[in-house]
Order: sequence, then structure tokens, then C-alpha cells
Amino acid sequence: MRIQFWGVRGSIPAPGPETNRYGGNTSCVSVRTAADALIILDMGTGLMHLGNSLLATGFGQGEGEATILLSHAHWDHIQGLGFFAPVFIPGNRFVLRGHGKSSSMLEGILEGQMNPNFSPLYTLRNLGATFDVRAVVPGEPFEAAGVRVTAQPNPHGSTTALAFRLEEAGRAVVYAPDAGYPDAGPSAEVLALYRGADVLVHDTTYTPADQATRRNRGFSSYEQAAAAAIAAGVRRLVTFHYDQDYADADVDALRDACRAYLDGHGGADIELIAAAEGMQLDV
Repeated sequence: MRIQFWGVRGSIPAPGPETNRYGGNTSCVSVRTAADALIILDMGTGLMHLGNSLLATGFGQGEGEATILLSHAHWDHIQGLGFFAPVFIPGNRFVLRGHGKSSSMLEGILEGQMNPNFSPLYTLRNLGATFDVRAVVPGEPFEAAGVRVTAQPNPHGSTTALAFRLEEAGRAVVYAPDAGYPDAGPSAEVLALYRGADVLVHDTTYTPADQATRRNRGFSSYEQAAAAAIAAGVRRLVTFHYDQDYADADVDALRDACRAYLDGHGGADIELIAAAEGMQLDV
């Protein structure tokens, strides 16, 4: 699998000279399978740039097909949908699997974004592409583009956000945004989802000091992300979903402090990578 990062910020986009190196777009990650099928993780503003890159492929001729895995429907994870060029081209097909008590409820949440008070698009049905929207059952594996996918919910403030595990040919990638663990850390089910992953892309919104004053927002500190990676025995930890107020230098410092925490708490063998827009990782 090949992972590429298109948006690595949380809450709101944060473009500007202070965020040029890591990028200012909100959450969007793509995964290419061994057969070159496309899986998209979340639809933040980074989705626009992914969409523009796809126009030179079959998506530009209405021959594209992809799976979208949606962790939850907060604005920073869906803002890119109305600016994703392939959805305006008839013939393109998308299967969207995400967070919701039912498939109809999930589709209704996405339709709400298209309300004329928020968008000129009015409805998903005005898009040229077709959408097959289905709610995910936590803990129940399903197939997406030839990849085995399992999801478990993490607490996220007053709601939950799904973490996804993608498995192909003996390799595993876990995507865990917006995780606001209790003091005891991740649940047993979530740790099992993370266990032994080749790559764990994990919410690292805050430093511990900032996170302590904002616990009700439902995000992780780098210490919580590192502790989860150590407990689950993952090979690589990727920091992700940085606070919108953190400049590149702040993310550098967060990365270095996370490295020190890993080294001091039994995670010296875990490779640490700070996600930045445009970065690619092969698994």
C-alpha cells in the first residue's frame, strides 16, 4: 500500500507562511492498494488537491472508482466534498463507508452539508458522480477495494470518531484521527485494532500542556499517541491532525518531544514520522 497525505490539520484550515512545510489543509489521506485501487480517508480540505491530481486519470473521463472511509462528519473532515472535482463528472463512482447509526442517517448528515444555507449544490444528487453510502458496523470487517477493513470508535468529545485498520498482503495501516482517550487510554477493542500495525497514523493535536486545558475537545496529545503506539507494538507512528494554531516550528518541537517520549518509555524501536502534505509512505 502507498499512503499519501493531502491534509494534516485539525479543526479549521490554517494556510499561511507559518504552516508551509507541514501544510494547512484539514484531514485527508489517500491509500493506493497493490492493484492501484484508491481508498480515501476523510474528506477535509485536502480532498480538493487530491481531486485535482485525479483529473489526469480515469476520474477525468468519468471512469473512476474509489472508496471513501469517513471517520466522522465534523466540518474539518467533510469540508472538501463540495470542492472535489471528480464528483462533478458523470460516470465516476464512490462507495462511502462511515460513522452513523444507519446508512440513511449517514446519508442525511452528508445531505445536511449540502443545505442551501451552506452550499450552492443543494443535494448529493446534483453531483455527476454516484454515491453508495453505507454505515460501518464497529468491529465487523468488510472489504473495500480488495482490502480488509475494520473500524472501532474512539471517544471524541461528546461523540465518537472511527479508527480504521486496512489490511492487505500481510501489511496493516491504521488511521486514528480525533481520539480523546480517557485517563485509562484506548479501549481494549481499539488497542486490538492498532496491534502490530506497520503504520499507525494517530491524532497528535496537542502538546500535553495544551491538551490538559482542552480535554472536552476530544483530541490526543503526542504523549497519548506515543503511549498507544507503544502499548499496541506498532512499527511506525505518524503524527497527524495538528492544532491549527501550531506553526511549523511548533510541529517540529512536537515531533522531537514525541521522539523523546518514545525513547524513554519503551518505544525506541518505533519509527516516528511527522505527516506533512504531499508526503508518501510505502507499506
